[in-house]
Amino acid sequence: MYTLAGLFGGVGGIELGFEQAGFNVIWANEIDQKASITYQLNHRHELRVDDIHNVEPNELPDIDVLTGGFPCQAFSVAGYRKGFDDDRGNLFFEILRLVIAKKPRVVFLENVKNLVGHDNGNTFRVIKEALESHGYHIKDKVLNGCEYGNVPQNRERIYVVAFADRADFEKFEFPGPIPLTKRLDDVIDFENKVDDRFYYKPEKCIFYDELEKNITSKDTIYQWRRKYVRENKSGVCPTLTANMGTGGHNVPLIYTDYGIRKLTPKECFNIQGYPENFKLPDDVAMSHLYKQAGNSVVVPVVQRIAKNIKMALDANENYKKRDKSQLSLPI
Repeated sequence: MYTLAGLFGGVGGIELGFEQAGFNVIWANEIDQKASITYQLNHRHELRVDDIHNVEPNELPDIDVLTGGFPCQAFSVAGYRKGFDDDRGNLFFEILRLVIAKKPRVVFLENVKNLVGHDNGNTFRVIKEALESHGYHIKDKVLNGCEYGNVPQNRERIYVVAFADRADFEKFEFPGPIPLTKRLDDVIDFENKVDDRFYYKPEKCIFYDELEKNITSKDTIYQWRRKYVRENKSGVCPTLTANMGTGGHNVPLIYTDYGIRKLTPKECFNIQGYPENFKLPDDVAMSHLYKQAGNSVVVPVVQRIAKNIKMALDANENYKKRDKSQLSLPI
């Protein structure tokens, strides 16, 4: 079984997708203490809870695959567009540092779609050239969760798969689109009562009249856009965000038998394609759980890519791991 270590693990969505595809996850790293609680509630392998700058190569076991959903804020349309000028952007080079030291057979990266066009494409070019200069062959593709993961969410992300062996690279293809069969009511409970704190009430919401006037259908998701209600007419959830639990215009809203409410954290994880048995801790604030869901990945998309990676590795019977000298060119 191919072994895997995960960087910037969050709550373990990438690791979960690879496990579902048959990989053996043996180690991961995550800096956020609250995300780590959720991670350890659902995974049994070793999790190093620390800043990646403090992770030494000898702490990582020998692995076949190294993954990293490195922080996307520096490249997000919603962020400051600073890219590598932002400290978070420089975290890619921490991944590269460990790639050079551990020389995994495969490197898997996930980020926001805007990474591709940031700084007229220069940011993404630097990332690809850095990996290529160390002997890796790269394939990348932007995939939408509702088209490639059968989840009712409009979530476009860039996926990068880098192979140390050219034969692996040549045998790998990204998965194709699949029909969207999951509906919003498959992942959201429109019928049953949930905790009162999720409902909007006229005495506690100054814009409740606008919500009541415009939010009238169970067939869609709405958003409060500071001054007006926006109906998402595509039949899927808009992209979940890390700050949707802090209020404002990022909160997905629904109409139910018991009133107008925001999504629960569990429903947000459902929309990301997490399995029903994925556990959320009781002792972590709701805002952190929303952040964890918004920062995470569409698990079924990762699982489908991972399955194709495994097929490519399985098909290459002549693979021989290169020695360190072949990956130790200067950055």
